[in-house]
Amino acid sequence: MTSSTIESNGAVTGQIISTTIGGKNGEPKRTISYMAERLVGSGSFGIVFQAKCLETGETIAIKKVLQDRRYKNRELQLMRLMNHPNVVSLKHCFFSTTSKDELFLNLVMEYIPENMYGSLRHYSSMNQRMPLIYVKLYTYQIFRGLAYIHNVPGVSHRDVKPQNILVDPLTHQVKLCDFGSAKVLVKGEANISYICSRYYRAPELIFGATEYTTSIDIWSAGCILAELLLGQPLFPGENAVGQLVEIIKVKPLYIGKCSPNCFLMPDHVQGAFMQVLGTPTREEIRCMNPNYTDFRFPQVKAHPWHKIFHKCMPPEAIDLASRLLQYSPSLRCTALEACAHPFFDELRDPNVRLPNGCPLPSLFNFKQELAGASPELINRLIPEHARWHAGLNYLPPMST
Repeated sequence: MTSSTIESNGAVTGQIISTTIGGKNGEPKRTISYMAERLVGSGSFGIVFQAKCLETGETIAIKKVLQDRRYKNRELQLMRLMNHPNVVSLKHCFFSTTSKDELFLNLVMEYIPENMYGSLRHYSSMNQRMPLIYVKLYTYQIFRGLAYIHNVPGVSHRDVKPQNILVDPLTHQVKLCDFGSAKVLVKGEANISYICSRYYRAPELIFGATEYTTSIDIWSAGCILAELLLGQPLFPGENAVGQLVEIIKVKPLYIGKCSPNCFLMPDHVQGAFMQVLGTPTREEIRCMNPNYTDFRFPQVKAHPWHKIFHKCMPPEAIDLASRLLQYSPSLRCTALEACAHPFFDELRDPNVRLPNGCPLPSLFNFKQELAGASPELINRLIPEHARWHAGLNYLPPMST
């Protein structure tokens, strides 16, 4: 991982960055150059820009972050461990410097032109809900990606949100991205609680828990599922305390007219939804953070989940949401269990197609993430027509 480039301190767009790759295991060294084309994201972490490889013409994304010379970059170390269809892939990386001797790490990744946040805004701008087949397809792939990172490298993403979920507009393949907050969680080892974007932050983080588990990602994914179904965030708190209030309290959600392809209700129907988990019990607070003692909340009774969503909402969607959005982290289903939920049974139908008639992306080529899964769970995960492709022909027949 080297670079001979000295960058200017000005705008990224239009710059050419050259680096040398190869040179290991007898592989010849070669120089490749990237033309920065446009900025696609920025934040406290650094920037992400779209670039083109001048030698091959391939479009890629480069995440450029300021590197502390004293430490290794955790995101780089984790991305090197991961290889999965629902996780953005790292192609290679290199360092670059500026005339001020600042050191930057450049992560060269595959380029996906859209993210889930943009998809949500697209439907919202037309006053429509996302078609149910896409809700199923996208959330299934989120859970499939989480099942992999949780079970194989043992990584918690810690910032699952629509902006960090890439969506290929042609194939509708979904990929988790931005592992800048990710970490391998070690039991008994403290972690920072001020993590994850507010709308998707698990309640144990709001309660200041430091020994949490990968179930914080499951809560975030549950919030995304609800947002795709409703067309707006489920718990839009303005600050940390407000976020907890949003989770606890009763709040009417006004839903406007639906489009012809909407699955919620007919065109002429409008409705108000109720969303509430109610005040957590002392036992639920203990499960979230045993050290939390400041228990002064208004006592709000929990409402059944079917009152949160409209009565025309598929019952399987409501059931899945209820299994994801539990106060007690241990009661949330795992990512692999979520993939096997009946809400996704339509995706396991060999005849199902995208609205444009194209086939779905590959969904059942599970490998390492199935280690330790019971035959019953695997049976629910992988339909019979896909077993031979997955090399799982040893399983008993599907029950009828």
